[in-house]
Amino acid sequence: MTHRRRRVSARAPFSGVSVYDVQPQHQPHAPAAAEDPGPAPRTRRGCDALVDALVAGGVTTLFGVPGDTGVALYDALYERADDIRHILARDERHAASMADAYARSGNRVGVVEVSSGGGTTYVVGGLGEAYAAGVPVLLITSDIHAASRGTGALTEIDQVALFSAVTKWTRVAESADDLPELVARALREAVSGRPAPVALIVPENVLDAPTRARPAPDAAAPALPARRPGAPAAAVAEAARLLSRARRPAVLAGSGVHVSGAWRSLEELAATVGAAVATSIHGKGAVGGDCPWSVGVVGNNGALPGANALLREADTVLLVGTRANATDTNSWTGPARGGVPVIQIDIDPGRAGRNFPGAIALPGDADTVLRQLLAEVIPVDDSERALRLTAVRAAAQTPAPAARPVEPAPGDGPRLLPDEVVRVVCAGLPAGTPVIADPGTPTPNVAAYWKQREAGREVIVPRGHGPMGYAIPAAVGVAMARPGTPLVSFTADGSFAMACGELETVSRLEVPVLFVQFTNHSLGWIKMLQHLYSGRRYFGVDPGTIDAVAVARACGVEAHTVGSTAELQERVADFAERPRPVYLDVEVPHMIDYTPPVPAWDRGPAGNAERPVY
Repeated sequence: MTHRRRRVSARAPFSGVSVYDVQPQHQPHAPAAAEDPGPAPRTRRGCDALVDALVAGGVTTLFGVPGDTGVALYDALYERADDIRHILARDERHAASMADAYARSGNRVGVVEVSSGGGTTYVVGGLGEAYAAGVPVLLITSDIHAASRGTGALTEIDQVALFSAVTKWTRVAESADDLPELVARALREAVSGRPAPVALIVPENVLDAPTRARPAPDAAAPALPARRPGAPAAAVAEAARLLSRARRPAVLAGSGVHVSGAWRSLEELAATVGAAVATSIHGKGAVGGDCPWSVGVVGNNGALPGANALLREADTVLLVGTRANATDTNSWTGPARGGVPVIQIDIDPGRAGRNFPGAIALPGDADTVLRQLLAEVIPVDDSERALRLTAVRAAAQTPAPAARPVEPAPGDGPRLLPDEVVRVVCAGLPAGTPVIADPGTPTPNVAAYWKQREAGREVIVPRGHGPMGYAIPAAVGVAMARPGTPLVSFTADGSFAMACGELETVSRLEVPVLFVQFTNHSLGWIKMLQHLYSGRRYFGVDPGTIDAVAVARACGVEAHTVGSTAELQERVADFAERPRPVYLDVEVPHMIDYTPPVPAWDRGPAGNAERPVY
């Protein structure tokens, strides 16, 4: 009896089985012959050791794009398709964004694979965001044959130098025997200390080389965080004394709270000392919207006025798991440098207090250090707590400045307001729905108006570098981390043009994503900067229009143009009832006509031509 392979439909949802199944094919009766011993056992190669090590390390999903130097790796992946799923992206940068979002949503290492040359140079863009945002991503890249180094071979590039700015650890595998230990080390490094991308470079001769190396028997998926160190006792005691004496304490929380899972400890500390809790964009959800001490996002992108004012007027500020850069602190005004006592918890000792000289540095795991503080602080009395809570609720409810009225130009079609769009989508989907937002119009509106009731990382916005084109591929990563969970991805026409090819990936995988595109026919953020700070001299910001609905349909995604709030509500309700890939294109006003919640821009129309410090 012989066998043939039958390919399963590419649109079939993944069920944990190989993309191939084996079925018998009966041959016509023939005279008996000597039994065929079959093919000789194949020599175990470096590529097999590499894939086995990934499986042993707990990797179940791999995002990538094939190339010449990685053919052997794909052959090994074929043999382990039951154990590790390969997600074919249409671009290496997008594959990195998928791995990034997968890591954030699942709080685990995301893995991306590319080949030498163009694959490596393309993937750097995606790794830059992950590096700046503290996201654990393992990059595996194949390379040219070691014998071709220095010959000007096709795709040759110094990969170690190339990745030096976007990884915290990079190694070249020079022997197939080293691969199991190198993979295990790479996974550990990605989650140790401040999470960040790491890279393992494997020349094609190493992928092909014979080896008997296998993963260690105790190989296991590394936890995130890898360790939970506490802060020095003396520093904790000093910080607790300041928090206990403060009359207007406040907390600024970032993504480190999510990585550590410190949500409950943070809320308990806030209630104990009577402190308002604000978040950076990356930290959105560090406390739930139902937490009475929450004032929402602060800073210079997506903050409402009351939240920024509360941080600005605080007399002691605790920073937890945040870079606390200029954007997060509204150009160093909340808190002000040198103005009030600042305490900073950060897993990286080099970052604790970096942006606030004189701050009390509490290096350590966010949850561990918060628990240390809880053991030391003196609880505020009930009457004072009630007064502070009233002030916090007033700050949280301070409305945004009134936007300038939108006057439709002759010939304009219907336009919806971006904040209204976010509110409608949020109201129409179940609580806990994951949401992704691209830079530009989506970021400040999602940061300010998407209401999240429970604590946790539900909102993903790329604010490490703010790369356009992130939200469409990132939706694939979130969908793989949370299989079967419907999610929403806010993008804009500029970002769509950079990433629309991944809509085919969305269609192929049939992931349940509702895409909402804000269309204003320009590179709106940069045009707004030119409007405010360059004398309204617009240059290089008005590309032609692309029919997003037609492109999405061509990729196999259901798509509609939405022209009214009522229609948007109907489309969202339909998606909620029957989750599937859906793309909605919504015409919105330009930022020039309807300013988003970006505090510095509120001052621009009044004549303040000074650009904010980022």
